[in-house]
Amino acid sequence: MALRLPPTPFPHFSVKRRSSSFLPFPKFSVQNLSSGSNTDNSLKLVTKVKEKLEKDHFSLPTGKNGRDDEELILWFLKDRRFSVEEAVSKLTKAIMLDRSEDERLCVFLLEKALSRLPDGKEEILGVFDLREFGVKNADLKFLTFLFDVLYYYYPKRLGQVLFVDAPFVFQPIWQLAKPLIKSYASLVKFCSVEDVRKEYFTESTVPASFRR
Repeated sequence: MALRLPPTPFPHFSVKRRSSSFLPFPKFSVQNLSSGSNTDNSLKLVTKVKEKLEKDHFSLPTGKNGRDDEELILWFLKDRRFSVEEAVSKLTKAIMLDRSEDERLCVFLLEKALSRLPDGKEEILGVFDLREFGVKNADLKFLTFLFDVLYYYYPKRLGQVLFVDAPFVFQPIWQLAKPLIKSYASLVKFCSVEDVRKEYFTESTVPASFRR
């Protein structure tokens, strides 16, 4: 599945190697909710989720990105097809998830990409540069961790993932990772640098690491 060029630069996050630099943990944000989401029924479901979280998970924090954040609740309801029980379960895990240094970096990159979304757009593109990948820097735990962050913090925000110029040694790692990341595996496309340049960016918007 190829995503064609939009009229504006395509929001993306690019991963080349892990960084040890400390980055402040940015606030989680939900943007670009559809105009039809503020129906009476949706508001009733949001209220039900808030009441259930207050009753069963009173210790969770409140305020922005907390158990009473209506915008956050609505997004998770949409992700769980407006199932109150499933939304509560996933929200609880998302709010409680430990915030490690790697997670801070991932959330920073995701927030940066989401902030560039044009109005009406909700999904971003993940680009993984694997040209220098080798057995020594294989990290299955980090890969599954990244998809966990996307699942718990950013449901349905990832439109597609590009694995760019993956070498042969990456294939066994990928076969091990696929069962762990479940449905996200279907979003992955193996491609070349040339594919990235031609199908996803223009000459002016292509990331510097993929320029000729």
